[in-house]
Amino acid sequence: MKQYLKNIVEINDNKKSRVFAYCIQALIFISIVSFSFETVPDLKPFTRNVLRAIEIFCVVVFSIEYLLRIYVADHKGKFIFSFYGIIDFLAILPFYLSLGIDLRSLRALRFLRLFRILKLMRYNRAIRHFTKAISMAKEEILLFLIVTLILIYFSAVGIYYFEHEVQPENFSSIFDSLWWAIITLTTVGYGDVYPITAGGKVFTFFILMIGLGIVAIPTGIISSALTKSVDKKETE
Repeated sequence: MKQYLKNIVEINDNKKSRVFAYCIQALIFISIVSFSFETVPDLKPFTRNVLRAIEIFCVVVFSIEYLLRIYVADHKGKFIFSFYGIIDFLAILPFYLSLGIDLRSLRALRFLRLFRILKLMRYNRAIRHFTKAISMAKEEILLFLIVTLILIYFSAVGIYYFEHEVQPENFSSIFDSLWWAIITLTTVGYGDVYPITAGGKVFTFFILMIGLGIVAIPTGIISSALTKSVDKKETE
């Protein structure tokens, strides 16, 4: 019986497994759409009741799926604390919290329902390749993040010394300057804070040039890892 359920619940190349996967994916989409409709103001009571019924049905199915995956897992503890195990748990957690807690006072917890979107990663081959690529390139990505944080701090310090005297309200401290550093290095440039001194403008030019590289580098790292992931899969 356990092996029979394992062949259905886990991703396998058989009809029942595919049907199960399609049904779960459909429910994920339905629950996401339902969650979005709940934010529409002035909904009729009947509509809210329908949305609530959809939510309960989806949570019941997701809960059964979660318990089945634990039951058929070869290493239960490993699955529970795995990436997908945590995602499955977080996808149903808000509903059960709402049974004993008034979520009007804990609205922030409701966003956890969005973790249901991440459940789709289990069923999409392209997304699985992407997560595998991230895992393969985690050291390079970590190094890139560390260098980026150093550059952000360096940029904040530099612009602070260039602009603090003439714009004390916008660059009152290095911590305030971090906002400018982040939006400049990411090349977003909202325009709410900008340099007005000659030195600050020249400094910004070089930071923008570095920012272009910061945007491009992770793309190259992940693209290379994706290529390796696909090639490795094809050779297996």
